[in-house]
Amino acid sequence: MLTFIITAGGIGKRMGGATPKQFLLLDGKPVLIHTIERIHHFDPSAELIVTLPVDYLKDWQELCEKHACEIQHTVVSGGEERFDSIKNALDKASGDWIAVHDGVRPFVGKNVLSELVKEVKTHRAVIPVVPVKESLRLVEGTHSAAVPRSQYQIVQTPQIFEGKLLKKAYEQKYTHSFTDDASVVESIGTRIHLISGNDENIKLTNPVDLKLAEILLQSLKNSH
Repeated sequence: MLTFIITAGGIGKRMGGATPKQFLLLDGKPVLIHTIERIHHFDPSAELIVTLPVDYLKDWQELCEKHACEIQHTVVSGGEERFDSIKNALDKASGDWIAVHDGVRPFVGKNVLSELVKEVKTHRAVIPVVPVKESLRLVEGTHSAAVPRSQYQIVQTPQIFEGKLLKKAYEQKYTHSFTDDASVVESIGTRIHLISGNDENIKLTNPVDLKLAEILLQSLKNSH
């Protein structure tokens, strides 16, 4: 079985305003519901676990009722760090394969999801990446230098792992070097396999991203 942990445990201060970014409306519906629907549409049999800020559990219940979100999912309280939120969710996860996805990435491609599920059975730890399109500079104090962008990739989610491997990795204590699930798994000596992500799979972090998401959603509607 496949488990998807959809992490939405943060408040999203960079977006501005009082509403957590995962609850902001996109085409009249909370971003998080769009994300849940996309994952459920890909695999209706997948176990879904959603992490949320502890102070917003009631708000989420009300949003699900208001927007008639009837997709079955388990809600767990988010922790102080993303690491803690995932650890809480793993206690409830029963899948042989566990994917972790950002709740504010509503546009992951179906082909990317299919490739992740296929590749994890061979490689145990698989993440989607996209090339860097802009020039990069390494900044150290007042000095900066150009670096070859061909040696870098932008990491996306969902990241997918063999279930027992991910749970073992999360038995560690948190350190600041854990920037995503791949870095946690890599720290116990597991090689991370890369596949191509999709450019539309943006993370909605600031108001400009939300405007771009509206355009992407309209484009997807027009293509069907």
